[in-house]
Amino acid sequence: MDDVEVRELRYFRAVAEELNFSRAAERLGMAQPPLSRAIRLLERRLGVQLFERTSRHVALTPAGNVLFAESAKALDAVTAAVRRTRRAAQRTPALVVTAKPGVATDLLRRIADAHPDPVEIRVSGFGEQAEMVRDGRADVAVVGCPGTHHGLDVEVLFSEPRVAALAPGHELAGRAALTCADLAGRPTPCWPLSSAADRAYWSGQDVTGGPVTPGPVVYDSAQLLETVALGQAVALLPASFAELGSRDDVVYRPVVDASPYSLALAWAAGARDVRIARFVRTATEVSEALPRPGAVPAG
Repeated sequence: MDDVEVRELRYFRAVAEELNFSRAAERLGMAQPPLSRAIRLLERRLGVQLFERTSRHVALTPAGNVLFAESAKALDAVTAAVRRTRRAAQRTPALVVTAKPGVATDLLRRIADAHPDPVEIRVSGFGEQAEMVRDGRADVAVVGCPGTHHGLDVEVLFSEPRVAALAPGHELAGRAALTCADLAGRPTPCWPLSSAADRAYWSGQDVTGGPVTPGPVVYDSAQLLETVALGQAVALLPASFAELGSRDDVVYRPVVDASPYSLALAWAAGARDVRIARFVRTATEVSEALPRPGAVPAG
């Protein structure tokens, strides 16, 4: 069997995502007949049918679904290799590290200040950090645990308890401490593209085993706190978030049996870059010297 080309995988994914050859061809900036021929050639090379085609309908076959999942990893690996190679060719290549705003970026600044090698910090959005390492936009990321970290090596820096964020008038706000059972059945903010395991963890139902009651969809921490302040949801957050997010219209209460939250460094699995090893060593030393979050501001 001839090797499959990266170009063919990109063609395949365009058709798989559009499920329409005309739209896929337009997206790729090419005519439809060459695209159709390329897909037929790919099918012959693999010896499988990737699409079910009729005059009105295009759908992935079981084999097509497997290639759709696996090709994403292959293309990410190619993209990452190109990006890392180009960075390595720079005169003084900096280690690119990323984190979302807040405690993670503050920790990252402290590590970078203590690190002897050049470091470039890139601030990223919720849930982007692991993907930025996988596709080569970053060498190292500060990630939250638990999380989905396939294809990455992870070193936990520290763990902390979690607290419930509530509107001051909420019926639970008068208690000194809460349990995950107290949060059961109450709406919790939903992050886009979060998995069922993520939703259970962020609602405390990973402990109780109960169903998650979804609240408003949120895209950043400011929006999350607004939904809490309006009484639309109860949020289960790291204690460090409470220390940074103090405001008059939100109170925080410890949740004594909630699963802890950890911050960790993540990098490509099996990476042999000595700069990453040095950075991880510095990060471990810096994090060990910092006070642990956990004090909940009064509200």
